[in-house]
Amino acid sequence: MTPERLARIKQTLNTRQPDLSVLTDQVHKPRNLSAIIRSCDAFGLANMHTVWPKEGFRAFRKTAGGSYSWVTTHTHRTMEDAIGALKGQGHKLYAAQLSDRAIDYREADFTVPCTVIMGNEVDGVSASAAELADEHIVIPMMGMVESLNVSAACAIILAEAQRQRKAAGLYDYRRLPDDEYNRLLFCWCQPTVKRYCDDRNLPYPPIDPDTGELIDGVGWMQGVRELRKNRRRWDDPPVAPAIEESDQG
Repeated sequence: MTPERLARIKQTLNTRQPDLSVLTDQVHKPRNLSAIIRSCDAFGLANMHTVWPKEGFRAFRKTAGGSYSWVTTHTHRTMEDAIGALKGQGHKLYAAQLSDRAIDYREADFTVPCTVIMGNEVDGVSASAAELADEHIVIPMMGMVESLNVSAACAIILAEAQRQRKAAGLYDYRRLPDDEYNRLLFCWCQPTVKRYCDDRNLPYPPIDPDTGELIDGVGWMQGVRELRKNRRRWDDPPVAPAIEESDQG
């Protein structure tokens, strides 16, 4: 971990917006999903939410450009579940949806805790999600086409959200809670150790925030070996008691 790399990680974490997110409603093309993740990272979002298409969710990593490592993606079973969870966190829901009540996206207030709902490539935002959304927003179109690609539209809306939030000073100080900041600092500084711990259901070891390195890597690994050895011992099947000669009849 070079000092320059650590400084960039900390600067990125310091500008992450925990109360601005995107929710995709059955977006099914992997390239679009991955491009949306990339935009979330570029504009400083900490989280993205998605309701799986019928085919399941998978980000196309080449398009995402590694952004899937920097944005926490939350999946939900239904849009009702996702919207309920986000409203429970105090988010205002803006659905990118052409309707009679839609407003210009630049008139929406993105400085409040909010989530932008992006619909799928064929049907747009589902009827139930559109009904549950607090506001509908649109990007005014001046050409022959009626709509933009979903990932392009998402990037345009997030650029406006970033503009408003920068003007309000929301990128000027760290807004992530301490526990989330420290978790992400570890995950970003030690991705290999993170995967090792996740695969084995181990707690993350402490790191030095000034260097990004494990405080006692050797001692931690020795402790892991001992823990795994004990786990194997506990998981061993019980050995049947030996049969005494007098019990054999």
